[in-house]
Amino acid sequence: MTVTVERGGPGDRGGRGGRGSRRGPGSRGGDVVEAHHRAKKPRRPRDSYALFLLPGVLAFFAIIVVPFLMNTGVSFTEWQGVGTPKWTGLANYRELMDDSEFWASFRHSLFMVVAMAAVPTVVGLVLAAALFDFVGKHFGSRTVAVLRACFYLPQVLPIAVAGIVWSWILAPENGSLNEVLKAIGLGSLQQDWLGDPDLALYTVMGVMVWVQIGFPLVVFMAGLQRVDPQLYEAAELDGAGWWRRFWHITLPQIRPEIYVVLLWCTIAALKVFGAVYVLTKGGPGGATNVPSYFSFTTFFEKTQVGYGAAISTVLTVIILVLALVGLKLQTRAEDAEEGLRV
Repeated sequence: MTVTVERGGPGDRGGRGGRGSRRGPGSRGGDVVEAHHRAKKPRRPRDSYALFLLPGVLAFFAIIVVPFLMNTGVSFTEWQGVGTPKWTGLANYRELMDDSEFWASFRHSLFMVVAMAAVPTVVGLVLAAALFDFVGKHFGSRTVAVLRACFYLPQVLPIAVAGIVWSWILAPENGSLNEVLKAIGLGSLQQDWLGDPDLALYTVMGVMVWVQIGFPLVVFMAGLQRVDPQLYEAAELDGAGWWRRFWHITLPQIRPEIYVVLLWCTIAALKVFGAVYVLTKGGPGGATNVPSYFSFTTFFEKTQVGYGAAISTVLTVIILVLALVGLKLQTRAEDAEEGLRV
């Protein structure tokens, strides 16, 4: 690379070749070199990133957007799955508003939100803080890693496998739970856990708490890694107990993770299908029916494709609105927190 350097003039110190020569304020040698470097630096094309995003965008449209639009179009028709669909406009949605079974399934979804979002978030937060702040200090990181893996194991298991195992455990005859109750002298508490309409929904909720609790635990433990340990040390020196440190340090510091877990788990609860299908198939008597399973049975068992498409469209819109509202609230909270820091 050629570098242009001006020769020293009469005003330069040290003469033409002096070792101690310096450029004065008016010297342009450094500017010429810097300009030359800028001219030679390659520029990255602005559209280069779009090439990397293109496969994901195409997959998003092919797998999500196009099927959703097709499903929405079918929801305005009366169709048995074969033949030509008959356009009915908003008839399916008007029928949906008066369908008591549809609204009952959404009430069951609210119970699932409690079981898959609220309870796992609270329990996972307490467990993560206990593992991080107590178990890690007294028993070492290996014990923490083993316990964390044990809690996360249900998330790794396929929901079909977990559901079949739990159906064996909760079986009314020769089920493990009833046999244990009988063995310890509590035979009067034996129940048909999945066959009793008054107990089935709560039983499924308990299973989903077990399945879901590992996800918040892992996310919260990752969030605790970025909390400054000096905050805990200072609070401990001031005499703050574990609960005060948890309430005044842990909760505020991992607030972004709490938002993410609540939003993610709520969406998972609204679209839960596998556990209900394997454990109860929406029964007994619709006691555990949820919108996703209701849409499935309307599609494939009753062959009311247009009506089933309307159910799934409404469910999708509710999930999208909930996700947008949750992201908006999270962004607003983070901006307010950043403003307080500034």
